[in-house]
Amino acid sequence: MSWIQSISPGQASGRLKSQYERLLGPDGRLDNIITVHGLRPHTLEGHLALYRAALHHTANTLPKVYLEAVGVLVSRLNGCAYCVAHHRAGLLREAANAEAGAAMLAALDSDTPGAPFSAGERAGLAYAGKLALSPASVSAADIALMRAAGLDDGQVLEINQVTGYFCYANRVVLGLGVTLDGEALGHAHG
Repeated sequence: MSWIQSISPGQASGRLKSQYERLLGPDGRLDNIITVHGLRPHTLEGHLALYRAALHHTANTLPKVYLEAVGVLVSRLNGCAYCVAHHRAGLLREAANAEAGAAMLAALDSDTPGAPFSAGERAGLAYAGKLALSPASVSAADIALMRAAGLDDGQVLEINQVTGYFCYANRVVLGLGVTLDGEALGHAHG
């Protein structure tokens, strides 16, 4: 559901139908963030390419559960309940166990997430928050803090890209009024 026309799987044809068929969840439904792209299938391709590369590429070295945590934090800061709900479920799916996932989510509800995140992960979350809310204030000093906390430049780039993806996705959702109506949470499009 959104403020603009969405194309359902039953209405889709051609290129869009092919895309949808690859993305259908186990329940035969698609997330509303997917169907909102129905009028311009090429934007769906771009959206999914960025999502997969930022969060699910095998060359990433940061754990998927941590990348989901970055997404939850950025989405919370941007006020995007849709992405928070989906990626809280994704974090729980990726967590080692329910207790570890719950501890991470509790920490993410804080303005300065602490344990169970490591010093490097906390530095990355601080950077992600700053980049999401005040990108012009980010400086080389922020990168130096992440390096000092044990992250390498490739990992800094991963955090940067996940933050950028979620800022994009949050604005798609918020700018088009995408809702959770009729969705099952936590389906990955990776």
